[in-house]
Amino acid sequence: MNKEPMSMHGYNKICAELKQLKEVERPNIVKEIDIARGHGDLKENAEYHAAKEKQRFIEARIVDLSEIIANAQVIDPSVLAHNKVSFGSTIKILNLDNDKEFSYTIVGSVESDPSKGLISFGSPIAKSLIGKSKGDAVSIQLPNGESDFEILDIYYKEICFDEN
Repeated sequence: MNKEPMSMHGYNKICAELKQLKEVERPNIVKEIDIARGHGDLKENAEYHAAKEKQRFIEARIVDLSEIIANAQVIDPSVLAHNKVSFGSTIKILNLDNDKEFSYTIVGSVESDPSKGLISFGSPIAKSLIGKSKGDAVSIQLPNGESDFEILDIYYKEICFDEN
């Protein structure tokens, strides 16, 4: 598997979720299964089957998070040069088709939140922008077709991962 770039914030977030699953959720679901098992015939025990389904989800998530952590590449974007678009860059772009400006910050996939302008390094927009410089024209394939953009600015600003 490829390395998964992320900030320390993203790494800590994944580690915290994994800890919660292993230390709280997993033991709780084992108790729920034991209680449900005590309710009789397992073939018709909806509570038991629901708990087992939840257990499968928890175990799968633990595997996924463990894999992400094992492949994590923690990057401090504040130490990178942002003369070209890279991880942690904030980019101001102009849609040349409609003269609308947009601002995005490129983050790890576990940190992305497009509604806050935080886009994953693996997103089509980020892939089109990475490595480009201020003033470059870029064609980006969007859901409604291809659009042309100009990169107006590239800079670093501390990334705000407001959890609320």
